[in-house]
Amino acid sequence: MLSAGEIKKEIEARLKAYLSRDKSGIRKELLTMFIRIRSLTISEIHARLSERFSISIKAVASMVGTIASRIGILHVRRSTEGTTSIYEVKEQYLDLMTRVVATT
Repeated sequence: MLSAGEIKKEIEARLKAYLSRDKSGIRKELLTMFIRIRSLTISEIHARLSERFSISIKAVASMVGTIASRIGILHVRRSTEGTTSIYEVKEQYLDLMTRVVATT
């Protein structure tokens, strides 16, 4: 079983690899949004990213899903109505995210 420090190192490596493939800056912008706002829906993210980038809502959902499932820094919860998924940054990874985004 991995220790907390080893898990953070693994997540840091995954974040760096994810951002290294960011040619347009959209991934960095998405992570910056989560650092600032911490809790967003796909439609909120799409509305904000559409102001600067040409992107479909499906592409936004795919990026957020990758961050939540493969990198593991987002928590998903349902709205009170149960119709919308709300993605939230896991607090234990906020400092790590901030540091990695600032250095790339």
